[in-house]
Amino acid sequence: MVKILFERGDSDPNKPNEYGQTPLWWATSEGHEGVVKILLGRDDVDPDKLDEYGRTPLYLATKNGHEGIVELLLGRGDVNPHQLVDDGLTPLEWAVLGRHEGVVKILLGRGNFDPDKPDKYGQTPLGLAAFHGHEGAVKILLERDDVDPDKPDVDGRTPLSWASWSGHEGVVKILLARDDVDPDKPNMCGQTPLSLAAGYGHEGVVKVLLERDDINPNKLDMYGQTPLRWATSKGRKGVVKMLLRRDDINPAKRRKLG
Repeated sequence: MVKILFERGDSDPNKPNEYGQTPLWWATSEGHEGVVKILLGRDDVDPDKLDEYGRTPLYLATKNGHEGIVELLLGRGDVNPHQLVDDGLTPLEWAVLGRHEGVVKILLGRGNFDPDKPDKYGQTPLGLAAFHGHEGAVKILLERDDVDPDKPDVDGRTPLSWASWSGHEGVVKILLARDDVDPDKPNMCGQTPLSLAAGYGHEGVVKVLLERDDINPNKLDMYGQTPLRWATSKGRKGVVKMLLRRDDINPAKRRKLG
C-alpha cells in the first residue's frame, strides 16, 4: 500500500498529522521495519523529525526496543543519536529505561557515540541505569573506557549514590568492585551513599557499604546529620542496629548548625 501511494506522485512522505507525527514516526512506533526501509529509501523523508512533543523516530525505536529499526535509523548520517527527547532524556537512556539491552549495545556500537553524555538533568545513562537497578545495562556501560563510573550529576549524585538511594544492592556491588569508584563520595548536600542508604532503610546496601574500610560511618552532611542520625530520624531500626554494632560509630556526633 505504501509503494502504491508513492507511485501516485502526489503523496507527501513527510506530511505530519495534527500532532506532528509523520508516516515514518508511525511506522517506527509500531515496529514496521519493512515500511521504515521504504520510507528511509527516499531522499525527501526527514528521518530525525520531531513531533510536537519532541519525540523522534529514533526515540520511539529505542524506547520500544525495535532493534532492526534502530540500526536502520543509525545508518543515516542525518540522525542525531544524542538528541534530547521526551522529558529531556537521550535515546540511550530510554533504551536503558526499557531494559532493551540489545538496543543499548547497538547504540554503543556506533562510531563517535558518547555513552557518557548527560541529559538535561546532568544525569548520565549509567546513573539512570543505577537508579533503576538495571544490572545488565550497568555492566554493558561499564565495559566502556569512555564511561566515568563516578561521574556526578548537577546535584553531585554519582551512580553509586543513585543505586544506594534506591536500594539496588546488586548494582552497588558491581560499582564497588571497581577501583575508580569513591564509596564515600558525598553529593552537594554532603550526603554519602551510606547516609542515603541508611535514611531509606536499605539494610542490604548498608551492610555492603559497611564492609568497606574507606567509608566514614560518622561523616556529617550539610544538615549536621550522620548516617546513624538519618536512620534514627526515619525509624530504620534494622539499620540503626547494624550501625551501632560498629566500634567506630559515635552515636552522639552532630554538628551544631548556626
